[in-house]
Amino acid sequence: MENMNTFQQFIDYFQTNGAYVFSQFVRHFLISIYGVLFAAIVGIPIGIFISKHYKLANWVIRIANVIQTIPSLAMISILMIGLGLGVNVVILTVFLYSLLPIIKNTYTGMRQVDKNALDVGTGMGMTSWQRLYMIELPLSVSVIMAGIRNALVVAIGITAIGAFVGAGGLGDIIIRGTNATDGTSLILAGALPTALMAILTDWILSIVERKLDPATKTSK
Repeated sequence: MENMNTFQQFIDYFQTNGAYVFSQFVRHFLISIYGVLFAAIVGIPIGIFISKHYKLANWVIRIANVIQTIPSLAMISILMIGLGLGVNVVILTVFLYSLLPIIKNTYTGMRQVDKNALDVGTGMGMTSWQRLYMIELPLSVSVIMAGIRNALVVAIGITAIGAFVGAGGLGDIIIRGTNATDGTSLILAGALPTALMAILTDWILSIVERKLDPATKTSK
């Protein structure tokens, strides 16, 4: 009976506040996207650079690993001291946590490029930039996309914590539920769309990843 009441309250909340939940859903997703996008803009060139100077790779990846060891709530609290409350703190947190998978996958993808293909490009008179854009990136893009995919799924979870610093998003609904006397339905109203967002994002990006895989293209 209690489960039925919770389910009914959950349905009632969505009927009354569906527009609000949707707006927070969009806000949550955009915060996650912005953080990962900025990380991709910075992380992909770093990954390319260390693939050419692989003696630096261990140091760069270790630094990114250190960031990952810091709990997300602690990271948000540390950044909040300098940036104050709001969305920027969460975007920067997502940015920092997204660097490792993007840098590591870019490095791995670039290092896995067939050396024979590079030798052919060199024999055809290609410059290093031409080899990068015409051979290396096309052959490693699916691995890079896998890193972006992992980063975005993790970012969705981190963004939920951002509600503690006034960033909004679906985490705001979850926090309201934890503060309410009987807030199970509110917690579900925030948690289920968050889980759905992560599942859909992972599924869609997995399709994109397969489409970009050179092995998939050649098999056709």
